[in-house]
Amino acid sequence: MSISLTTIAAERVNRFLEQEGGVALRVGVRKTGCSGWAYVVELAKDIGQDDHLFEDQGVRVVVDADSLPLVDGSTIDFVTEGLNRTFKFDNPNATEECGCGESFTIQ
Repeated sequence: MSISLTTIAAERVNRFLEQEGGVALRVGVRKTGCSGWAYVVELAKDIGQDDHLFEDQGVRVVVDADSLPLVDGSTIDFVTEGLNRTFKFDNPNATEECGCGESFTIQ
């Protein structure tokens, strides 16, 4: 099981951690959207007992136990599209994504 970051994403997370504080990047999912699941990305203030901890390029990434099967194997990038800057997931588990790219389906 793993989560990886591109170099650009790792640099951005490190900048966020330095500016905002936190111990890791927290990645998860919530039920929503037109395709069923939406990614949740935030800074973790702590690491829970049920969290899974990964490290890539010097960045610690935590994923809760319920979200892990849905995001396992994902690579996270940080992209600029027009005026928007966002984390983008390459999730091998997703079978469909909505047009806006904010939600996905797993079958």
